[in-house]
Parts: sequence; structure tokens; C-alpha cells
Amino acid sequence: MRVKGGVKRKRSHKKILAKTKGYRMTKNRLYRVAHEAYMHAGQYAYNDRQKRAGQFRRIWITKINAACKNNDIKYKDFIAGLRKNKIELNRMVLADIAVNNPEVFTNIVKSL
Repeated sequence: MRVKGGVKRKRSHKKILAKTKGYRMTKNRLYRVAHEAYMHAGQYAYNDRQKRAGQFRRIWITKINAACKNNDIKYKDFIAGLRKNKIELNRMVLADIAVNNPEVFTNIVKSL
């Protein structure tokens, strides 16, 4: 006697169609189209999470650069000075200090 996969197939199809519920046109009704759309959506989500990290880095650099201009120093000279004096603060922390504690940032610039 052969085994038929009707129940499992129905369950897996329902699962995919439930996950694609808000998609447009046939992407939320037809299994084959919905499955492809679901797979692409997952890939886009993964890629965009990676891109978001780079976007945050750009924002942090912009904030640090603005604070450096207020203290009459170039961004590249500031970063080089941090490396030379072995001050290990990442850009996220530096951007936070630059925005929330400008006087502390000024002290860091003066210590270079």
C-alpha cells in the first residue's frame, strides 16, 4: 500500500498561505506563487537587516563629524588621534557622547 501525503501537504500549504496573508494579488491565494513570494520576502528581510547596520554606522559618523566641527577638528584627525592615544571607544558610543554630553566630547578632543 502506498503512502499518500495529502494531510501533510494541506498542512504545509495552509502554513505558507497563512504567512502570506497580507500579500497582494495571487500571492496570498495560490500556493506556488505565495511560496515564492514568502521565500523572497525572507531574503529581503535578511539583506535589509544587514544594510541597517551600515546605515547606523553612517548616522554615527555624521553625528561625530558634526561634534568634531564644533570643536574645530576634522573627523579623520579625531579618529586618528583616538587610535594613536589608544582610546578604544566605538562610533556608537562616541555618537551618543557627542549628542548627549557635548562637554565630555570636548574633553575627549582636548585629550588628543
